[in-house]
Amino acid sequence: MDAVVAAGNKVLDTDLLVIGAGINGAGIAADAAGRGLSVILCDQADIAGATSSSSTKLIHGGLRYLETWQFRLVRESLQEREVLLKAAPHIIWPMRFCLPHHPGLRPKWMIRLGLFLYDHLSRRISLPASSQIKFDAEEPLQSRYSVGFEYSDCWVDDARLVIMNARQAANHGALVLPRTKCVSLVKAKSTADQSPQWSARLVNQLTQQQTEVRARCVINASGPWVDQFVRQTSAVKSQHRIRLVKGSHIVVPRFYSGDESYLLQNSDGRVVFVIPYEQDFCLIGTTEQDYAGDPQQAVISQEEITYLCQLVGEYFNHRITPTDVCHHYAGVRPLMDEDEENASKVSRDYTLELSHDPAPLLSVYGGKITTYRRLAEAVLHKLSPVFGELPDWTASACLPGGDFGTQPGLLAEMTQRYPFVEKGQMSQWIRRYGTLINVMLKDCRDQSDLGTELGPGLFSIEVDYLVRHEWACTAEDVLWRRTKLGLRFSANDVQELTDYIEARSQPGASDAG
Repeated sequence: MDAVVAAGNKVLDTDLLVIGAGINGAGIAADAAGRGLSVILCDQADIAGATSSSSTKLIHGGLRYLETWQFRLVRESLQEREVLLKAAPHIIWPMRFCLPHHPGLRPKWMIRLGLFLYDHLSRRISLPASSQIKFDAEEPLQSRYSVGFEYSDCWVDDARLVIMNARQAANHGALVLPRTKCVSLVKAKSTADQSPQWSARLVNQLTQQQTEVRARCVINASGPWVDQFVRQTSAVKSQHRIRLVKGSHIVVPRFYSGDESYLLQNSDGRVVFVIPYEQDFCLIGTTEQDYAGDPQQAVISQEEITYLCQLVGEYFNHRITPTDVCHHYAGVRPLMDEDEENASKVSRDYTLELSHDPAPLLSVYGGKITTYRRLAEAVLHKLSPVFGELPDWTASACLPGGDFGTQPGLLAEMTQRYPFVEKGQMSQWIRRYGTLINVMLKDCRDQSDLGTELGPGLFSIEVDYLVRHEWACTAEDVLWRRTKLGLRFSANDVQELTDYIEARSQPGASDAG
């Protein structure tokens, strides 16, 4: 059922109030709404505005987690890799990874054993097995790397994965409120059935409009703010501590022609990915450093940039320098504090903490993008004493836009249906929207209906769609989370887009819900 407004007093009543519209919060909201619960999902910033849009953009088992004996996490992640590949083939697709063997680091037998486990901890359906390979003179690697290994994982557009889950929640009746902060959480006045409830005060960060929400249960999925939210908004005492770890990435012009990605070992025990990115670029990361500041203000340091450039230089013929970096980003991961000295060895698994004082409040600690769906199921199972046993459903469900077979097949279908759209443009849209292209282009009959090209590859028809259906309200929302076109936009292009959005939408307004 939809969250409803009580007549005359502007109070929203709902079963579930989810705080935080990152991947865990959006996934929980989608799962709960699909089970028939009324849901409100809010976030102090944009959807996927922090950690969930700052990942290495992989759906993967986590090969290096085997070294720290996290077999259950790896197995669950490998299982979810298959589920998500089927659920969202528009934003998730297979990718092959090369792991050059460094003679001075992990021995071959250890890598072989790790890859054997990686292949067999869970049933493989869609992806080929790992293998040992030889590198020749055509490879972009230095000649001293003559042998290595390759294996498969998946690429994901992380921010779009979050947005598609928010969209799925809205499709099932959830109310989605980005840029809306929960500033207080207190016991609600007694209801007719005397069941305890929370009273939450939400404040729209653009208009300062306040709303009261009465919720049977609150989910604290605020990521790196999970502790801060509990301390500042309620009297609940948390039993867990989190460790904030900053991961940073750089983007440089593409320096090799193949489609494969690379996993590079370093002498400090860390690994770094080099991934083809948005056709003309390479994404390189991640670093891992403990972090103590405001997660929203996290930025890459010069030391991290130098670290990533130097490691690439140890493996590839092409040398990159800090001056080659055309974009960078940093995100803060909230991991369970395990008193582990090395941040890279802290578990990426999740922990759920449920309090009933005065009403159910469930806080989510840790987690990774790949296992968000299983985390959401675990949350609803933990809340079964509150809401009853509601059947699981997401394992076989497509995310919005994902109801098709293959990208090439959908491209052929869409280019025939919309012959006025250039094929390269259509290919990009398929990798963002899948079959939702039909919603975006439903009133288009020829090229002129696409509207003005506001910058490279961005037409006004797409911006209108993102404002109406995906809660976008700034140029940054459009260029860095709904798309990655910010890599190609000039300052003048950004200003033109900003002017266009401001002229056609009210601040914070959208019919996305």
